[in-house]
Amino acid sequence: MKKAKSSARRGTVRRILGLMKPYAPMLILSLVLAVAVVTTTLTIPVLTGQAVDAILGKGKVNFPVLGEILTKMCLVLGSTAAFQWCMTALTNRVAYGIVRDLRVAAFAKLQKLPLRYVDSHSHGDVVSRVITDVDQFSEGLLMGFAQLFTGVLTILMTLAFMFRLSAFITLVVICITPLSIFAAGFIARKSYVHFRDQSVKRGAMTAIVEEMVGGQSCVEAFNMQEKVCGKFNAADEDLRRASFKAVFYSSVTNPSTRFVNALVYAGVGISGALSALGGGITVGQLTAFLSYASQYAKPFNEISGVVTEMQNSVACAQRLFDLIDEKEEPADADGAAVLKDVRGNVALRNVRFSYRPDKPLIEGLDLEAEPGRRIAIVGPTGCGKTTLINLLMRFYDVDSGTIRVDGHDIRSVTRSSLRGSYGMVLQDTWLKHGTVRENIAMGKPDASGEEVEAAAKEAFAHGFIQRLPRGYDTVIGEDGDGLSAGQKQLLCIARVMLAVPPMLILDEATSSIDTRTEACIQKAFDKLMRGRTSFVVAHRLSTIRNADLILVMRDGRIIERGRHEELLAKGGFYAMLYNSQFEPS
Repeated sequence: MKKAKSSARRGTVRRILGLMKPYAPMLILSLVLAVAVVTTTLTIPVLTGQAVDAILGKGKVNFPVLGEILTKMCLVLGSTAAFQWCMTALTNRVAYGIVRDLRVAAFAKLQKLPLRYVDSHSHGDVVSRVITDVDQFSEGLLMGFAQLFTGVLTILMTLAFMFRLSAFITLVVICITPLSIFAAGFIARKSYVHFRDQSVKRGAMTAIVEEMVGGQSCVEAFNMQEKVCGKFNAADEDLRRASFKAVFYSSVTNPSTRFVNALVYAGVGISGALSALGGGITVGQLTAFLSYASQYAKPFNEISGVVTEMQNSVACAQRLFDLIDEKEEPADADGAAVLKDVRGNVALRNVRFSYRPDKPLIEGLDLEAEPGRRIAIVGPTGCGKTTLINLLMRFYDVDSGTIRVDGHDIRSVTRSSLRGSYGMVLQDTWLKHGTVRENIAMGKPDASGEEVEAAAKEAFAHGFIQRLPRGYDTVIGEDGDGLSAGQKQLLCIARVMLAVPPMLILDEATSSIDTRTEACIQKAFDKLMRGRTSFVVAHRLSTIRNADLILVMRDGRIIERGRHEELLAKGGFYAMLYNSQFEPS
């Protein structure tokens, strides 16, 4: 298990490095600037030591030399600030560029994932991966670029500068250094596990919040506030524990490295003093050495913090890569045909499908829908009605059997042309953030204003749209915030009225509309469905009495089929369903 986690972490790091390839020129320039920053920074102790040596004693100060050194120090400090600014600008650009690329890749992946993934994963967790985890990753990446480069360079170049002054004192420093590296490495390995756990717990909490905010009205209606708070508190406690462990291990890093760095400073001070007393180095050089000891120790504190933050960053990146690596919806078959001039002949032959292999749903389903026929699908909840719609639209592929449109197996045609051949109104409405006009025109973006208004009138939505503050240019919020359920459904119906597709799917399309408006909409649908193959899923059986064919489904099978009068005359399951609507409970 540990080897698998270690391997996964190394793979994630390699992928992060791979993301940096397009930014190689900027990274190289940033590295050059880092070298310049470190070089100029490490020049200051040398100049400081020279300034100390220029002060020989009371009344023995070499002012010309001291003035020249101070001038050099000002120039060096100015250069350091300029190099640092340029380096920070470059590293920020690289880091945020990589984060932008990751977000784009993750969001593009969501558009290619099969509906099975969206149905089987918490929406809140997916949102957490694309937004929160990417933000956490960007923070670690920025720290890595800003401090890791300069930290490592500072350590190496400080050793080089110190070695030039005294090999003996430098060896003392090198002997103490492994203690700091060992402490930082040990803590980094421990903190990675807890940071990954923290990311998972954060995603779970986001999922709970997203779910409960979306269903707040139901929570209050059923007095579930206490239970919901308990669930939230449990998730919050899990996140608190994971965060505490992650922060605890990460916070141990700094004092550990500081302790080792104090040993380094003490070692330099003692060995340097002995060397100065023996005439090995001057007092000014000892001053420079002590400055170098501080310079040398400081990056270890910074790097240990960076390494800890990078563990969090890698953990978040791994969750994001898990999303990006998900299996996409299979590509269209090679040479897939494009459906054109669709007549609407739909045939299902021995179709079998299940969401889970151990739980069969649809088995041996046969259906022939001739062009222009109106097919109604009825049955108890969970019998497979909506699943059948998902198969017709190819949101899911059949496990066996075939579905054909105008003689074409739908797996041999492009998904876009298949789905473009259907107009679909679902019980669950969806509207995007934008104007009313933009929402209606989703199915036909190039539609004129007159066409949009004509479709709205046919859908009996024109009246309430005119009463909105800016009519068709009124901006509605996310998922139609500010509109009633019925108004949202009318806009979705208008969207289909505008597109005028060759085939229709209506899944409880008038469930949120009042009875009077429903009667008007039904007339509009009757006009729209004329000459078009239509599949109508309905629970209110009174709305499908005029269907050309009624399919009665139960446990994934069609158990009865026929017209309304025929099925009532049989006195079977359909008759029982129909009559139950008029019987008292």
